Amino acid sequence: MASEVKYNILSFDQLDGWAQDDHAAAFETFLNTCQDMKDPDWRSICTFARSGPDPREFFELLFRPVLIEDGQDALFTGYFEPELDGSLTPTPRFSYPVYKMPQEARQNRPWLTRRDILETGVMDGRDLVIAYVDDPVELFFLQIQGSGRIRLSDGTAVRVGYRGSNGHNYRSIGKELVRRGVYEPHQVSAQVIKNWVRRNPEDGQELLYHNPSYVFFREVSKVPADKGPLGAMNRSITTMRSVAVDPKFIPLGAPVWIEKDGKSPLRRLMIAQDTGSAIKGAQRADVFFGTGDKAGRLAGTLRDPGRLLVLMPIQRAYALLPESAI
Repeated sequence: MASEVKYNILSFDQLDGWAQDDHAAAFETFLNTCQDMKDPDWRSICTFARSGPDPREFFELLFRPVLIEDGQDALFTGYFEPELDGSLTPTPRFSYPVYKMPQEARQNRPWLTRRDILETGVMDGRDLVIAYVDDPVELFFLQIQGSGRIRLSDGTAVRVGYRGSNGHNYRSIGKELVRRGVYEPHQVSAQVIKNWVRRNPEDGQELLYHNPSYVFFREVSKVPADKGPLGAMNRSITTMRSVAVDPKFIPLGAPVWIEKDGKSPLRRLMIAQDTGSAIKGAQRADVFFGTGDKAGRLAGTLRDPGRLLVLMPIQRAYALLPESAI
C-alpha cells in the first residue's frame, strides 16, 4: 500500500548551509530552463528573473522550501557524461555499434530484449549505427547514463543523447552480483562491476543480458563542446548544479535544495533539469557530476542519505498543505 505523501513548508534559515551557498551559480542554471516552464506562476517568476535581481533575494522573496515525503528514505546518487573511444566505421578494434532507434521499437512496447537485439541480427544492414566503440561494458554504462561523447581518432567527437528504449524495465546488474554472493552491497560500484565483467568475459556478457532494457541514441553534436549534455528539458545541464528527480513529485525546472550526508556532505541549491528510470520517489535525486572518467569515478561511488527540499512559488507551496495545516 502506497504511503501518504506529506508536505511541510520550512523557512530558509532552517536549511543547513543556505547562507553559504553560491546562489548566483544556481540562479544562472535556473535561467537555462525557466523559460520552458509552462505554468503561469513559473513563467512570471522567470520573467522577473531575467530582469537581473540579486540571486539570493530572488529565491528568498519568491519561493518557499517544501519538504515532500512519501515514506521512502532519502537517497542521493550521481551520474555523469561518459567519454568513449570510437569510430564512424567498424574496425577490428571498434566493433560495438551505438544504435539509433528502429521504428518498430517505437511502435511495439515492449520490443525485443537486450539479448535479442544483440544476438539475432535484427539491427544489421539498416543504417541504424551512429558510431562504433571498443568496449561493450562502457557501452552498457553509456546506456545507463543516457548520454555521452564518442571520441574519434581525428580529435573530433560525436555527442549522443537518449532517444528511447525497448520498453523493458531496467534490472540492476549490481544487485544481481550481490544476489549471487559475488559482492556485498557496500562493495558494488560502477568500476567494480566493469572490472568483474572484463575479468569474466563469458559470464560478464550473461550478466549484462540480465538487464533486458536497451537504450537507443540520437546524435546531438550541435550542443557546444563547452556545454553539458542535454537533460530531460532538452537543454544542457550543469555540473554539480543540475539534478535528476522524479517529476511525479518535483516539477522539472524547479530549484531543489540538497542536503546530502555521507563521507562528503553537500549543501547546495540545484535545479531539477533531468529524470532517470531509477529515480523514483519524493526524496530520490541523482546529481550530475560532469563529463569524463574523473566525473564517473566520483558519481559511481555516491550513494548517500540526507534530505531534499523543492523551492516552490509561495502560493503554490501553501496550496500543497491540507487546510488544517494552514
